[in-house]
Amino acid sequence: MALRATTSAVEPDLLFLPWRLALEQWPAEDTVALPRGISRHTVRFVRVNDSVYAVKEIEESFAQREYELLFDLRRLGAPCVEPVGVIAGRTDSDGEDLPAALITRHLPYSLPYRSLVTTTLTWETGERMLDALVLLLVRLHLLGFAWNDCSLSNTLFRRDAGAFSAYLVDAETGELHGTLSRGQRSYDIDTATMNLMGELMDLQAGGFVPASFDVMVIGEQLRSRYEHLWMTLTEPVTVSGTDRRHIHIMLRTLNGLGFDVAELTAEAGEGGSVIHVRPKVVDAGHHRRRMLRLTGIDMHENQARRLLNDLDAFRLVVDPDEDEQVVAHRWVAEVYEAILRRIPRALRGKLEPPELVHEVLAHRWYASERGDGDVGLDWAIDDYVATELHHKPDESAVLGSSVAAPDPDDDVDLDEDPAG
Repeated sequence: MALRATTSAVEPDLLFLPWRLALEQWPAEDTVALPRGISRHTVRFVRVNDSVYAVKEIEESFAQREYELLFDLRRLGAPCVEPVGVIAGRTDSDGEDLPAALITRHLPYSLPYRSLVTTTLTWETGERMLDALVLLLVRLHLLGFAWNDCSLSNTLFRRDAGAFSAYLVDAETGELHGTLSRGQRSYDIDTATMNLMGELMDLQAGGFVPASFDVMVIGEQLRSRYEHLWMTLTEPVTVSGTDRRHIHIMLRTLNGLGFDVAELTAEAGEGGSVIHVRPKVVDAGHHRRRMLRLTGIDMHENQARRLLNDLDAFRLVVDPDEDEQVVAHRWVAEVYEAILRRIPRALRGKLEPPELVHEVLAHRWYASERGDGDVGLDWAIDDYVATELHHKPDESAVLGSSVAAPDPDDDVDLDEDPAG
């Protein structure tokens, strides 16, 4: 049978990989050693030119279905890996059929959950991972996607300003609908809870999770946090028109979660005007969009929220009456790029550029608080590099490749569309 390829990306060199061999037999020179999560299928990472791809062996009909699901999810703006193609019609040297291969683009700086638990899982790290998983599940449900196999193993995590952002990496069992019923969502929550508890028990058996962690409690926390977030994002709220403080708290809560408000309506009632607040549940990324509009820099939601706080503080010091677009250009040059430029080139690939900037600014804040006075940006950068950055593992996709952090010494056109 002839080799057949379905692809959404123009990368002809992918066709010259050793498709006549089972993935487990691929030679080392054709693969890249990257952390892998637990999978029921054989998975290998390959580098073709300057891009890194994940290749998964799977039956052709499932590979094609997952490819199309991931494509639809990306179109809807879901946090998931990018589908690249399906290779089918594979046979070995003896003419025996081999499984099809699903190709996805590797998510730079992403890690499976086991790579985040390098020693012993702390309660703080566990809570951040749980929050990221819950937010991912809610966002997928808002788009009408029933995962049916939500787990830590099917998720990749990126560091996001002290928190984590979670991404769907396996859509094999998923279903996309217009909307999900309460029963469909409940099934997903039940499955996620059982999978999470099983994975934590496995980590406990390996000594990576303290025996004092009550796995049942953590499983119930996933359920309660999901329900709270779902209600916050989907239930209309009615408040008195005179209760401005309540309205502002509601708006800040929604924005803090990365969502916008679609509608505010006022109606006259016997006790005065009544305001109905309806969250815009399908449009996440409030802070990310504002940062992109002001600076042209794309980053994760929490990173944007933290760095916008610094930009707003910078504006108050520089000139509170100046146009925010003008101040944003100054902030990029005098803070964002200044930090990246001062960090040694060899260390810039350890974290994504926005994460590096966030960590330096947080380091400056804590050092200034301890010293009862501003330590200055240059001192904070040098001290952060010496005391923290040198000891961090390198989380770039391929060390020394062009996938690593961009060089801040290169010219940057802030008016250029970052999407190309």
